[in-house]
Amino acid sequence: MKADLHMHSTFSDGHFTTFELVDMAKKNGVEIIAITDHDTVGSLEDTIEYGKALGVRVVPAIELSTVEQQKSVHVLGYFTDESYRSEELKSYFIDIKTKREKRALKMLNNLREYSYIDLSYDRVASFAKGIIARPHIAAAIHEKYPEYEHDYIFKQFIGDDSKAYVPTVELPVPEGIELLKRNHCVVVLAHPTLLKPHIKDTVLQYPYDGLEAKYPLNKVGEESFFIDFAQQNNQIITGGSDFHGIPRDTKHGQIGDVFITGEHLQAFLSTLEKKSDK
Repeated sequence: MKADLHMHSTFSDGHFTTFELVDMAKKNGVEIIAITDHDTVGSLEDTIEYGKALGVRVVPAIELSTVEQQKSVHVLGYFTDESYRSEELKSYFIDIKTKREKRALKMLNNLREYSYIDLSYDRVASFAKGIIARPHIAAAIHEKYPEYEHDYIFKQFIGDDSKAYVPTVELPVPEGIELLKRNHCVVVLAHPTLLKPHIKDTVLQYPYDGLEAKYPLNKVGEESFFIDFAQQNNQIITGGSDFHGIPRDTKHGQIGDVFITGEHLQAFLSTLEKKSDK
């Protein structure tokens, strides 16, 4: 049995519906998945039931956007019950959607000023079926300026180090962790390999339940380092493809490319069960 615990649907910046993700997992021999959309939770109930019919367990989850020293840090939350329906999270989802819309407007203004890339907000929004994220801006850029490919657009125009970049939210990492824990989540630091070097040590010290030690972009030796770090800190080990389904995207994997199995999977499932009993 294997689990891919990180992927995205059309509810955030993925190109496939939640049902299509379940279909892909089934086809690729993945028995457990978590759909971790950015700062939102889609139609989980229908997807969970659809997964059951196909023999694929769907763990309700989210990828929360937080910041440390104005740099992006993503935190995964795996729900142990139906707290994704809580009033606190419903309010948060509305608030973050508004903030992301304002962020997109700022980034579009920056693109016009610094890169002479001129896009309309309505066109960018048309690519988003849920919450607006950078891949939707990238899609609009590629449509209007087809000479630029997806990876180049991220690196040159809208990446973390670009002049157009605007941080997603102002929620500090510790507050994000507490938000998820209050709403009965197993909390995991997403893709620590992507942390900026000057914040890495600080971010790793926060009280997560686990680390996403298995990830497509891990550098040589990092998986072993993160596994050792997690074990030394009594944390579970997770992993996932971070599948988005974006054409010509080399920054993420395919469903089932990266997964956990064996003792790591059992530890994850046991942690879900233990926290659900509290």
